[in-house]
Amino acid sequence: MLDIRLIRERPDHFRERLAARDRELVRQIDAVLEIDAERRRLETEAQRLSGERNRLSKQIGVLRSKKESSADLESKVRAIGDEITRLGKQVSAVEEAQRELLYGIPNLPHSSVPIGADSRANPVIRSWGERPVFGFKPLDHVELGTRLSLFDLERSAKISGSGFVCFTNIGARLQRALIQFLLDLHTLDHGYVEMGPPYLVRRKSMIGTGQLPKFEEEAYGLENGELFLIPTAEVPLTNFHCDEILSVNELPKYFVAHTPCFRREAGSAGRDTRGMIRVHQFDKVELVKITTPESSYEELEALTANAEKVLQILGLHYRVVELCTGDLGFSMAKTYDLEVWAPGQNQYLEVSSCSNAEDYQARRINLKYKDREGKNRFCHTLNGSGTALARLYVALVETYQRSDGSIVIPEPLRDYVRAIEIR
Repeated sequence: MLDIRLIRERPDHFRERLAARDRELVRQIDAVLEIDAERRRLETEAQRLSGERNRLSKQIGVLRSKKESSADLESKVRAIGDEITRLGKQVSAVEEAQRELLYGIPNLPHSSVPIGADSRANPVIRSWGERPVFGFKPLDHVELGTRLSLFDLERSAKISGSGFVCFTNIGARLQRALIQFLLDLHTLDHGYVEMGPPYLVRRKSMIGTGQLPKFEEEAYGLENGELFLIPTAEVPLTNFHCDEILSVNELPKYFVAHTPCFRREAGSAGRDTRGMIRVHQFDKVELVKITTPESSYEELEALTANAEKVLQILGLHYRVVELCTGDLGFSMAKTYDLEVWAPGQNQYLEVSSCSNAEDYQARRINLKYKDREGKNRFCHTLNGSGTALARLYVALVETYQRSDGSIVIPEPLRDYVRAIEIR
C-alpha cells in the first residue's frame, strides 16, 4: 500500500510514476487526495467541537459550584456530543473508503524499470545456454507424457475438470524428485530456511500481499470469502511476521517453501490450455526475502541468481526478461522473469518472476524493523519462484527427449529419481 502522507506531500511524483503503468491510475490518486481532504476536514471539525465541549463543561462546573442553573449549557454539551458521535461515524466511513482506494492502487515502478505498455516492451537482459538442436521433430510434453504414462490428463478431467493434472508412476516420482532437488538446493546451497506453511489463509493475508481485493476472481475463496486457498506460498511466507517489529540484526530473512498453488485463471480461456502450461493447481517452490530498504535491490539480484541456478544445473536454456512498467505485477516495483525454452512448444515459458515489492506489502501487513538508531521502519519484501514445477517439468521432458520417445534424466536428478532414463 502506498503511503498517504507521501502522496499528500508529493502528488505529482505519484501521478507521474503511476502514469508509467497506466494513465488511468492518475485518477485514483486524485480520488484518494479528495477523500483524504474530506477525512481531515471531518477530523478537524470533530476536534473543534471537542474543544468547545470541554470549554462548556468547565463553565458548567463553575455554575454548579455557584449553585446556579446549567441546564442550557448541559443541553448544548449533549448536542455537541451527538454531533461528535455523528462525525466519528463519518470519519470511520471515510477512512474505510480511503483504505479501499489505497488497496486498489498498485505499487510505484522503480525509476530503473523500462517504460512500456505491455510485454512487447520487456527487454531481454541476458540468456544462458543454447536452444537444443534435434535431428527429429521434438514432441510436446502431452505426447511424451501420454506415451510414457507420466500423467493422465483425461482421468484428471473426470475427477476435477479441465486444468488439473494427475501424475502417475515415474512421472509422479519425477515431480517429487524436482521438488526435493529444489528444496535441497535453496536450503543447503543458498541459505534459505525451509517452511511448511498452511495452504489456507485468511482474507487479511491475501489483502496483505496484494492479491485482494483487485484479483479476487482469480482466487478460490471459502467461508464466504474469509478464507482462501493460496495462489502462491508468497502469501503465507510474507505474512509470517505480519504485525511484528523485527530487529535489524534479524534481517535479512530468507524463506523457502514447497506448496501447491491454486488459481482460477479467470479470463484465460483459450490461452495455453493444452497440457500443463496453464492449470488451476500446480506445485511451486517459492522464495521470499524480508530485508532492509538499503539492501533490497542487492537482494533482488541474488534472489534472481538463486532461481537461475536451478535452470543452469539442469542444463536448460533460458533468458532473463525485465518487466516494463505496463507489465509489472500489482504489488511489485521491479521484476525479472525467467523464461525457459520448451522445444515441444517452440517457445519460452515463464518459470519464475523475481520481484521487489519494496515497502508496499510491508505497509499492508504492518511489518517493521527497528533500525540501529532505534527508529521503527517498514521492511522491504521480495519473492520469486524457485521455480514453478509445471512449466519446469514441461521444459525438462521436452528438452531431454530422444528420437525413440524416451527421456534422459539429467545427471543432477538421477539420485532423486533413481533412474537414468524414462522409457
